[in-house]
Amino acid sequence: LLIINCFVSLPLQMMFLKQISVVNYKNIPSQTYAFSPTINCFVGDNGVGKTNLLDAIYHLGMAKSYFTTSAVQSVRHGEEFYLIEGQFRQEEREEQIVCSLKKGQKKVMKHNGKAYERLADHIGKYPMVLISPSDRDLIVEGSETRRKFLDSVISQTDRAYLELLLRYNRTLLQRNTLLKQMTEGGVFSLETLHIYDEQLAPLGQHIYEKRRAFMEEFLPIFSEQYAYISGGKERVSLHYDSSLHQSDLATQLVENTERDRSAQYTTAGIHKDDLLFEIEGYPMKKYGSQGQQKSFLIALKLSQFEVLKQSLGITPIVLLDDIFDKLDDTRVTQLVQLVTQKHFGQLFITDTHSQRTEDVVKQTGLAYEMIQIGASRTGSKSHKSR
Repeated sequence: LLIINCFVSLPLQMMFLKQISVVNYKNIPSQTYAFSPTINCFVGDNGVGKTNLLDAIYHLGMAKSYFTTSAVQSVRHGEEFYLIEGQFRQEEREEQIVCSLKKGQKKVMKHNGKAYERLADHIGKYPMVLISPSDRDLIVEGSETRRKFLDSVISQTDRAYLELLLRYNRTLLQRNTLLKQMTEGGVFSLETLHIYDEQLAPLGQHIYEKRRAFMEEFLPIFSEQYAYISGGKERVSLHYDSSLHQSDLATQLVENTERDRSAQYTTAGIHKDDLLFEIEGYPMKKYGSQGQQKSFLIALKLSQFEVLKQSLGITPIVLLDDIFDKLDDTRVTQLVQLVTQKHFGQLFITDTHSQRTEDVVKQTGLAYEMIQIGASRTGSKSHKSR
């Protein structure tokens, strides 16, 4: 079902996480784990911290949590800071990444002891792809969730894009604040508003062009992935929806001046873009079965993996969170076999059933670690490849 032969052979840098130390991150008080460069399984009861450990790994690569938007929410209850330290191996190099946050202060990321001036400079060095039951939000939630996914993938492949996005969002906030202040003050200055228009328009236009170019590359990969996963049983589509398809942002800002004045915020721009998920021409959210939605999301994430691999020349780390909740045992086996082929790198899996997970990973013939996670018991056992 998931044997995909559309990947091309490229000279890749092999990258994996050797060890992680976590202090006060979510419900993890203080733990250190050593990992296999191939497969690592976190097993244990619900609520013991398996997903939080997976999130700590993701945090090392992306400088943020996958599951929470506020960094301070990741500090363990009753504590004042968290610290995550990872030892990566990339080709023949040993590299240390440290991420720390103290309440009331800015997050700090360090690479080999040197702090980044901007967290954005870290993005793309250690690419990660996480597949989680929470990914269903991409289908059922609003456009902001899908834009974040799109921005996250592009940001890992294009550092200039992330800087453009940060500048756009700052300028947008300033423009929206001005619109509100002018309404509250009873004085509307078109000249002042146009100063922000002149800054916002080129930023938004550039972001739009980058998103459009990315989607042109992404769509064929996604279509082929879904066709293999579904066996070609149905037709799905993925569309980039933007008002900038019709006219440039500078024109739209002028045309929407009165509308913005009434709404007290900017009603047109790339912050309104969306990704449309469809099956047989209808919204996936309404007309897709649970199985079709799961297949769609996995195709989306496998396409993300392939784009990152091709663009960066680095094999991303794959994180599968509670994957048995997402797929039946047979499909999990097929997915794990896919992501452990030679062109894939390090894999992390969380599950509540140790034997079920071990039965799946044994079939790969690769070395793996079974790591028991729990409040009173934490241990691991290693298995070499046959």
